[in-house]
Amino acid sequence: MSNISSMTPLTAQRLKGKVAIITGGASGLGKATAKLFVQHDAKVVVGDVQDEQGLSLRNEIIASTNDIDHENIITYIHCNVSDDNDVKNLIDLTISKHGKLDIMFNNAGIYGDTTPSILDTTNENFKSVFETNVYGGFLGAKHAARVMIPAKSGVILFTASIASMMALDAPHAYTMSKHAIIGLMKSLCVEMGQYGIRVNAISPCAVSTPLATNALGMDKETVDEIICESYAFKGVKPEPLDVANAALFLASDEAKFVSGANFVVDGGYTITNPSFSLALTRHSV
Repeated sequence: MSNISSMTPLTAQRLKGKVAIITGGASGLGKATAKLFVQHDAKVVVGDVQDEQGLSLRNEIIASTNDIDHENIITYIHCNVSDDNDVKNLIDLTISKHGKLDIMFNNAGIYGDTTPSILDTTNENFKSVFETNVYGGFLGAKHAARVMIPAKSGVILFTASIASMMALDAPHAYTMSKHAIIGLMKSLCVEMGQYGIRVNAISPCAVSTPLATNALGMDKETVDEIICESYAFKGVKPEPLDVANAALFLASDEAKFVSGANFVVDGGYTITNPSFSLALTRHSV
């Protein structure tokens, strides 16, 4: 991580004075976003169940800055997003420490079992995916709203997926959960807009995070190779920072009139279908 104090004022002010919560912030997309938000002068609270990784991230960020208030720039709190008391405690501790909440990034999520068939999908797996991805996002938004509505300002973000837009080889429970997140985002956009609160979602393509590599059972290099081969946009490998940059924009005042958007970060994957060309090539051989 670059030394925060060495960054120029022009690159370090986009979230100045903001307080952000990022669930699932100890690894993957959430970790990249936490680092980027801190670089842009936000006070960040990470909620996760991966305590060792969360505390390691906190120590890494604190060690990288010369900020006189370095102990307050990043906080880690254990939080199971499917537990109402945990999520309530996450918001309450944030308010107790910082006095407000400007950004709630409901990023935590799981992939669940990788079976592609509904016949092999267990009821337990289905419930587990929905409890984390959907109920967890609902709880995060609900408890954030109770402090944002009186303040009449705030930003609520969700991590969805391109699986919310098209049929992939993703498990049914995961795909359904991501569709549900977009439905929640749109519904909340209408209600929260009355209080000056913006609500958006980010739908990334596959990125070689621990979530993706564990789900596919492959190493990072192999996953990167498959991603680069399958996507329409060539010459650039998608990284967690690409998603973090989208979150930074949506959380900042630069997006002050953006609400109800599903911000797609996929290199054009969702607008391409090479099936006909591939079939034509096979029949031409």
